Amino acid sequence: MNITAKVVTAGAALLASMVAKKATDGTWSFVTGKDVPENPDDPEIDIKEAVIFAVLSGALVALARMLANRQATKVLSKSQGKSRAQVADEA
Repeated sequence: MNITAKVVTAGAALLASMVAKKATDGTWSFVTGKDVPENPDDPEIDIKEAVIFAVLSGALVALARMLANRQATKVLSKSQGKSRAQVADEA
């Protein structure tokens, strides 16, 4: 178990999620011209709007986390002199 790999990939995933949240909010406001739904679970919000927001935010968060994990694995493999597969298995 490589604690460094776990800490770095967890930190990268957390940072990526925060960046994705900002990107989701900005994209939503730009495309719809509306504020981001405060609570998509609220029955007052149109179901189509809630579903579209959920799909957009989920896709951006998943994409950002995947890219961050790939980059973290690349950096760790280079710094530890291991293959990317070895680092990915340890994380």
